[in-house]
Amino acid sequence: MSHSMHRRRTGLAIVGLGGAVGSTVAGGLHLIRSGASPASGLPLAGRTLRGASDYDDLAVAGWDLDGSPLSEAVIRHKVLTPDLAARAEAELSQITPWPAFHNSRYCRPMRQSHVMAANSLRAAVAQMREDLDRFQDQRRLDSVVVINLGSTERAPDPASACLANLDAFEEGLDRNDPDISAGMLYAYAAAGSGRPFVNFTPSQAADLAPIEALARAHGAPLAGKDGKTGQTLVKTALAPALRDRALRVEGWYSTNLLGNLDGYVLDDPQSRASKIGAKRSVLDQILGYTVDNHIINICYHPPKGDMKEAWDSIDLSGFLGQPMQMKINFLCADSILAAPLVIELARLCDIALQQGLSGCIREFAVFFKSPQGFNGAPPEHAFHAQQAMLDAWLARYAQ
Repeated sequence: MSHSMHRRRTGLAIVGLGGAVGSTVAGGLHLIRSGASPASGLPLAGRTLRGASDYDDLAVAGWDLDGSPLSEAVIRHKVLTPDLAARAEAELSQITPWPAFHNSRYCRPMRQSHVMAANSLRAAVAQMREDLDRFQDQRRLDSVVVINLGSTERAPDPASACLANLDAFEEGLDRNDPDISAGMLYAYAAAGSGRPFVNFTPSQAADLAPIEALARAHGAPLAGKDGKTGQTLVKTALAPALRDRALRVEGWYSTNLLGNLDGYVLDDPQSRASKIGAKRSVLDQILGYTVDNHIINICYHPPKGDMKEAWDSIDLSGFLGQPMQMKINFLCADSILAAPLVIELARLCDIALQQGLSGCIREFAVFFKSPQGFNGAPPEHAFHAQQAMLDAWLARYAQ
């Protein structure tokens, strides 16, 4: 690209900026931009994508209930090595989160020293949009993508009147309905201002009729939900091969040991139920039958920190009904797997915005455990099929 041409600049406004993933995104982009690290581990780094911002042209800001600078967050989460954290310290010390909105009915309380000073839901939305406008203006950005990396919220009551349609949701905002979660509010603030919204969490934030309607009315792309990073990545890549080799899965035992803030929040049964629901449906859909002995455990184990351990013990039967076993132990850094997906989703959503696409983009399914945009039809879960969908979308819109 010649220097006389405009380089597109995209902002990432992250909900939960001070968390392990958010601070890794910010630190990682700085390290790549400064030449301290290569652009490795980014799925689209080797591709020329028409309309996409370069990694050097991405800016990061966002909200968090902890107001300390990101340099402190990076040290606290211990995702980056001390050497990399030191190289990013000067830049990250300049980034402090904006005060965040929190609804304690939906999520286990955490540090809350940095709460948005809004006395109503409407005031909170106005503050969110003011934050976004200021970020876009000050950093001279062409667009801002809002990305939800907040802690997992419990599922809402499906009978909640305010979730039925957009009019009902607007009325719910007017009366400060407690059934409107923080995630929903950020999605509403983004979609209503024509900005893309990515739900990287299992929370029900944008997969709601009111938010979908709002996004379509304002030309806002949506992507979600629940980033597919470690164990489910393995599951959705492996299960199609087992199916196509007629190796029947008699049982699949999955357990996750994680010690970061995500693990702390998921130690709450209601939040954990949201997460397990997202992970469980994947296997039966790919295989085409119900795996009766499909067990998923999520265990909060503080010594692990962000270095998650995912164990899978798979019982199979093959030719002549003969039994076999497979064991997989994935020792992975949760945030190192998640951060590059967040970065690529921001670039992709910005392409979708430029193309005039709105509502949930089903072709981004490869990034999610519970992919949205299939309009009530069963979503595609098999990794190879999802990747083919994304490749076809990129060929249509970005090449």
